[in-house]
Amino acid sequence: MRQKRMRIDKRTILFVSAIVVLLAGIVFVRSALHSASRKNEAETSVASMESQVQSVQEEKEVPQIPDDAMPKAGEVAENTSITISAAGDCTLGKDPAAAYKTSLNAFYDAQGASYFLSGVKDIFASDDLTIVNMEGTLTDSEKIVEKAFNFKADPAYAQILTEGSVEAANLANNHSHDYSDEGYEDTIVALDDAGIANFGYEREASLEINGLKITLLGYNMLADRTENQKQMKESVSKAKVGGSNLVIVSFHWGKERQYSPVDYQKETAHAAIDAGADLVLGHHPHVLQGIEKYKDRYICYSLGNFCFGGNKNPSDKDTMIFQQTFTFENGNLLDDDNVKIIPCSLSSSSKKNDYKPRVLEGAEKDRVMKKIEDMSDFS
Repeated sequence: MRQKRMRIDKRTILFVSAIVVLLAGIVFVRSALHSASRKNEAETSVASMESQVQSVQEEKEVPQIPDDAMPKAGEVAENTSITISAAGDCTLGKDPAAAYKTSLNAFYDAQGASYFLSGVKDIFASDDLTIVNMEGTLTDSEKIVEKAFNFKADPAYAQILTEGSVEAANLANNHSHDYSDEGYEDTIVALDDAGIANFGYEREASLEINGLKITLLGYNMLADRTENQKQMKESVSKAKVGGSNLVIVSFHWGKERQYSPVDYQKETAHAAIDAGADLVLGHHPHVLQGIEKYKDRYICYSLGNFCFGGNKNPSDKDTMIFQQTFTFENGNLLDDDNVKIIPCSLSSSSKKNDYKPRVLEGAEKDRVMKKIEDMSDFS
């Protein structure tokens, strides 16, 4: 009896186990089917949401600007401006008869190229273009021309301008050929190698800044005055017809150490503006002369000396930086009259020339500003 009962118990257990397995399988299948159904519903819901978002994006999408309405390379934006700084005579060397000890060359050897314009570099670095008059040569030539003073320096001295954030230099003056044509050509090469745009005589500089085309012209009016004025008028007119937004003319002219422009300076300056020039810059007198406003354009008759290695201790160290911001609307120059005059000294020392121009402050600034205003005509 005990063995039979045990067999019945085993069959019962097997039967119950089979029933449990069957029920578990049914539950698993139903669960899987339900999960698949929910997944399909979720995918359908996501697809519906994506469709709605796409519809909203299409309704709110910003219209695309046609290609022909976009500014192209070289074109001027609707409104743009350019700030020009101008300074006077820079002689980056010395006359062979000048003593080395007190010369610009001695300071270069002791201080390096970055020393000379460090006092004004912040001003030049913050503008768009700085222009100076390069009064002398950068050459190793020994072909010296017989005259009272001959200025030259090693071609490496071009780095004085680069380190000071000067971008352009006029070469049309009475010292550009102190060491013959060879010295002149060497100077062009030295400035080109240093990245300094240079211009003068028959050579012009054409620059593009902020989408604006700028033409720089330079003339030595101490010789061949009539021919130079004729060439100047033709070149200014040609530049304007050729699409220049801004034409700046640099003149070497006038009388040394005279504080007022002579008649031909005024005549030539007015002729330049009548021809289309937007700014006239003058140099050679080695002292400041006044500023004139003529037909809403400015004329700086003499910017004076600046970084000047031609004299170890000039009696008049007053100089200035002339700065003007030109604003254009659709490429056309506006008469917004944005001019700044920055009184300076050509030396950081009042007792000698240390060849390091500095910005004046306080009473000295006021004195030089009044001096400039008294000589000028802004009417």
